[in-house]
Amino acid sequence: MATFNLGDPTHRPFERWATFAIVGAAVLLALRVAVRVDRHPRTDDAEVYANYIGIAPQVEGPIVELHVRDNQFVKKGDLLFVIDPRPYEYAFEKAVAVRAALEGQISDEGRRIAAETSGVSVAQAGIHTAEADVNHWAAAVEQAHADIANAEQGVARVKAEWTYANNNLHRLEPLLEKQFVTADQVDRAHSSEAAQAQALKQAESQLLAAKAELKSSEAQYLHARAQLEESHAQHQQAQHSVLTLEPLISQRGERDAEIKTARYNLDNCRVYAPFDALVTNLSISEGEYAHVGQQIFTLIDARVWWVLANFREGQLQHIHPGMHANVYLMSRPNERFRGMVDSIGYGVTPDPDVLGHVTPGAGLPDVQRTLNWVHLAARYPVRVRVENPPPELFRIGQTAVVTMAGR
Repeated sequence: MATFNLGDPTHRPFERWATFAIVGAAVLLALRVAVRVDRHPRTDDAEVYANYIGIAPQVEGPIVELHVRDNQFVKKGDLLFVIDPRPYEYAFEKAVAVRAALEGQISDEGRRIAAETSGVSVAQAGIHTAEADVNHWAAAVEQAHADIANAEQGVARVKAEWTYANNNLHRLEPLLEKQFVTADQVDRAHSSEAAQAQALKQAESQLLAAKAELKSSEAQYLHARAQLEESHAQHQQAQHSVLTLEPLISQRGERDAEIKTARYNLDNCRVYAPFDALVTNLSISEGEYAHVGQQIFTLIDARVWWVLANFREGQLQHIHPGMHANVYLMSRPNERFRGMVDSIGYGVTPDPDVLGHVTPGAGLPDVQRTLNWVHLAARYPVRVRVENPPPELFRIGQTAVVTMAGR
C-alpha cells in the first residue's frame, strides 16, 4: 500500500498553492466583510425610544375617580381621572348667573333709556312748540305796537276834530246873543262838540287798550322765551341720559370671558388621553390632591417607536435620511423589524477628557465613549423610526442592534 509523505519534495508546490488559496480566500472574505460593514454600518450601541409626556392637571382638587392603572394601554380619548368638579360647577353657575343679572340690568336700562329717548322726542317737540309760541307772541307784540300807533293816530285825529268842534261852539255862543246865528246852529255845534268829545274818549280808551295788549303780549313773549330755554335744557338732559347704557354693554365681554374660563376649568376636571399611550410611573390613588402643573404620571406615546443608534463619526457618510434599516431587539434577537432613518444628530456633549470642561451643552445628547485612555471616534445618534412596531414588544430603554440596509 502506498504512503503519502508530506516531506516529499514533490508535494511542496501543492502545499504552497493551497496556502496561497486559503490566504487569498481569507483576504477576499475580509475585504468583502470590510466593504459590507463600510457600506452597511452596524451598531449594537442602540436603545429603543418613544416620545412621552407627563400628565399634569390644569385645575387642582382631590382626585375622585382614577380610571387607569400602571402599565395600562389606553386609547386616545379614554378617561384617565376626574378631579372633584363641584367647586368648578359652582363657579360656572355663578358666572352664568352674573351674566344673566347683567343682561337683566341691560334690559331694564334699555327700557328706561327707551323712555328717555321718548322723552328726547317729547323735549324736541316741546322745543318746536315753544319756538312757535315765541314766534306767535313776537308777532303779537309787533301787532300791538301797530295797534298803538293806529290808536295814537286816531286819538290825534279825533282830538283835532273835537278841538275844532269846541272852538266852533265857543265862537257861535257869543253870536247867538247878538242874533248873528240861530239857536239851531248853536245846538248843532253843542251836539258836534259832545260827539267829538265822546269819540275822543273812545279813541283814548282804544289807545289804553292797545298799550295794555302790548304789555300782555310782551309778557307772553318773555314767558315763551323762558319756555323755549327750558325745553332746550330738558332736551340736553334727556340726550345725556341716553348715553348711560354703554358702560353696561362694555361689561358683556368680561362676563363672557368669566363664563368661558369657568367652563374651561370645569371641563379640565376630566382628563382624557391625548393619544394612544402606555401609562407608566403611576403611584397615586383616588383621594390624592392634585396640584396645577404637578405631574401625576407619564404617558408613553405608543403610536411611533424609535431606535436611537449611536454610530461612529466615520460611518455617518454612509447613512442618510430615508435609508432602510434592520432592527433587532436583545429580547428578540431572531426577529427582525424594519425601520427607516428619520434624522441624524448634529451634536453631542463634548468629551471633557479631550477638550476639558466647557460650557454645558445646553441639552446636547451625551454619548459616552467606552475608553478614556484611547482617542476614540465620537458617536452621533441616528434616529431610526420602526415601521409597524408591536406596542407590546417595545419598551423605552431596550437594547437594540441596528444595521443599515440601504435605500
